[in-house]
Amino acid sequence: MYGRSFLIDLHKCDISLFNRHDLERYLNGLSEIMEVSLEDRYFWDDLGVPEEEKQIDPQTRGTSVVQFILKSNIVIHTLDLLGDVYIDIFSCKLFDISRVLDYSIKFFEASGHTAVPVNRGRW
Repeated sequence: MYGRSFLIDLHKCDISLFNRHDLERYLNGLSEIMEVSLEDRYFWDDLGVPEEEKQIDPQTRGTSVVQFILKSNIVIHTLDLLGDVYIDIFSCKLFDISRVLDYSIKFFEASGHTAVPVNRGRW
């Protein structure tokens, strides 16, 4: 196996956590659990966007972040109007998916979730 992808959908979360500061806190804690180094991070949201250009569609209104890690990446999309968080993790370094899932559910105070691990590579 070359690495692992882990897809997590969290539902009915605490939307007050859908901001850059709390997403950074989440990523810092996640990196400790996964034992990976955080590298470059990029946010996309409505911060600093004129009111008339802000997202109003429930499928797009929220904050997204791409966090590169030494072994690959973590991508998070929050949907403010739906209360959902979608997390995609890919790492060449194996990690404990149960710890990652438990941490994610607790951090975002999710009422429901689905999670799918996918082993990558042919080894």
